[in-house]
This record gives sequence, C-alpha cells and structure tokens, in this order.
Amino acid sequence: MSERTYIVAQLGARMHYAVPRILQESGQLEKFYTDICAVQGWPRLLNFIPNSLRPAAVNRLLSRVPQGVHSERITAFNDFGYEYAKRRKSIARQGRFPVHLWAGKEFCRRILNEGFGRASGVFTFNSAGLELLQAAKWKGLKAVMEQTIAPMRVELELLGDEMQRFPEWEAVTNKTGASDYCDREAEEWKSADVILCGSGFVRDGIAKCGGPVEKCVIVPYGVDVPSAERRAPNVESKMPNVETPQHRNTEAPLRVLTVGAVGLRKGSPYVLEAAKRLKGKAVFRMVGGIGVTQEAEAQLREHLELTGTMPRREIAEHFAWADVFLLPSLCEGSATVVYEALAHGLPVICTPNTGSVVRDGVDGFIVPVRDATAIAMRLEQLAQDKELRAQMAANAKTRASEFTVAAYGQRLLAALA
Repeated sequence: MSERTYIVAQLGARMHYAVPRILQESGQLEKFYTDICAVQGWPRLLNFIPNSLRPAAVNRLLSRVPQGVHSERITAFNDFGYEYAKRRKSIARQGRFPVHLWAGKEFCRRILNEGFGRASGVFTFNSAGLELLQAAKWKGLKAVMEQTIAPMRVELELLGDEMQRFPEWEAVTNKTGASDYCDREAEEWKSADVILCGSGFVRDGIAKCGGPVEKCVIVPYGVDVPSAERRAPNVESKMPNVETPQHRNTEAPLRVLTVGAVGLRKGSPYVLEAAKRLKGKAVFRMVGGIGVTQEAEAQLREHLELTGTMPRREIAEHFAWADVFLLPSLCEGSATVVYEALAHGLPVICTPNTGSVVRDGVDGFIVPVRDATAIAMRLEQLAQDKELRAQMAANAKTRASEFTVAAYGQRLLAALA
C-alpha cells in the first residue's frame, strides 16, 4: 500500500466531519464509523417530513451529513446512536460519565466486530477509542487519537474550584464514574502512537496528568465561513439589531458577543461581572444553551441578553451584530467559535485556557482566567479606541485566513506523516 489508510471512529458531527473528509480527499480513508447520520438507514426517511412539521431534534439529525465522504466508506450504527441520544437525556439523573463510558465501549465493540479491513491505522477521539487503539496496537497498526479538550482531570479540578466560587450557579454534578473516565483517557494516551492536541493548553493538561507529552503534536483547527455568512444579514431577518458595524451609529455602545453554552466552564460569571461594570458603555449578548440555575439566569438577564440555543444557520447574524467577541473559558480544547469570530472580522478577548490562535494585542487580547477586571479594561479600551478596534478587526480576518479547513487539513496530514 503506497499510502497508509485509516479507520476513523467519531461520535457526533465534530467540526462537520472534517477529519474523515480530509482523509477521503487525500486517499487515506479506509472506513468512517459514526454513531448516527442522515445518509444511511432509517434517518434518511426523515427527509420526507415537511419542514414545517420537523421538530428541532429531527433537523439536527438531518444536518448530520458527512459531506465529501463517499457513502460506501461510511458505516453508521443508527440504533446505537438512537440509544446513546436517549441515554444522554438521562444525564441529569445518573450523571454524564456512565453514559459516555458506555458509549465509548459499545462504539468500539461494534467497530471491532466489523474488523479493520485493509486499514493500516486507526484515528479515534478521547474517551471513545480505547479498545480500538489497543486492538490496533496488537495488530501492528498505527494508533492515532485526538484529545479534543483538556483532560477530564484538569476540567474537574477547574470546575470544582469554580463551584466553590459560585455555588448557586449550577446544580451539583453527579460524579459517579469520573475516576473511570479519567483512567480511560490515560489508557488511551498509553495505547496511542500519536496524540493530536488542538492547542498547547491541551498538551500541557496531558503533561499535568503525567501523560506521555512526547507523543503530543499540536494541530490547531480551521473553519470556513461560507460567502453567504460573510454577507450582511438578510433584511427580512426577524432578529433585531442586525445592522453591520460599518452601518451603525459609531457612538452606540460597544456590542459584545459570546457564543457557547452558558455556564461555569465558559466563564459566564465573568461575562456578567464585565456587563455590570460597563453598563451604558457596552451591551452584551450570549448565544447558546443555558445550563445554569434559574437564580443565575435571572442575574444574567438583568444585565445582558440571553438568546438560548440557536440554529447554526442563524449564528452568522449574531457575529454580524457584534463589535467584539468574548470567550473567557476556564477549559477548552481549541474553541472553534473563536476561529469563526476571527473569520467574521471580530477582535477576540479570550483566556489562555480557550486554546485559541489569537495573538495578544494584534487581533485581540488574552486575559487571565477568572479576571473580570481585565475583561472590562480591555473592552473599555476597544470601546474608546475605534482605530485600534478597526485594526484588530482587519488583523482578525488576516489571521483567520491562516486557519481555514484546507490549512487544517495540511497540518493534520503533516502530523500523521
């Protein structure tokens, strides 16, 4: 075989199936296994439901289309995917770790029953590939895994501290199975030949956990913003206040956007504090599912706008609304919303833990975690210095051009080689 070929095992539609698509285009995809998608089996029948009658969950499923991956290369375990979705709905009761541990083991079991075919390598993602990596090593195949976020031990430590700071913000998490989950990640690192990390923050987290940092390769991600998303929002849009920066009143308050789940991991308390400090100087909008208590939600709504979960096709309108993008996360891998914000020409304020490609002082600012004062100071600076904001916006677009999906593909293939 002139080229190594890979089995890719991926739960969900992460990065719109970029990895299997890149390997398909390079001639290195043997087989793509996933939990559920809209191109095989019974999910295809959902297309016959009229748009006006489709629940949001059906639309989300129908969006799971691995574009650019040949259908004969795809195997979707749709029954397993349906069961996994049902179990995820019970997470509030039984905790997330038992559900994800079951899913990872069952996913690997089904793939191993199918066999490796002619593949000479496997590509898996954290917590969902241990048995596959072990079997690949035993057979002499190359074993690659991607750690998509900092290790769970790091996340739990950070969120444990945050729960003590803000005990009223989120319900106490059921940690049953947390130790087993962390052990599973560590065993995956041992079994892998290569560990791909989206940022230095992820690699440093592996090192902090005593993992084999010598196996780690940092491969930042990439996003493409379609031309339709770069255009000014549709004038018929029902969303208020969607005029683009060049058309709005330059004396208006600074518009600050955050996209992502509202909760402690994303640093939402510090967005709230910054909004309080900059009242009258900036307006804040948070787009994403709300995962906090009613008490915390009420505090947020008093000082900023919460949209709740939004369809992906509408997110571009919120980027067009904004002057600045803010993501003060405590724990990420390399947040793709930051890449998207840069591509939309927004200066970005984020933390080192966001794992971003933002250059401090060039296309945004890097602020310490848990530092609302630093956030407010940088936002006020951008509100007052419109020339700096314009220059950072231009720099953001230039920076984004280095982190397209095509550029990500080149970095990924180089790491695999």
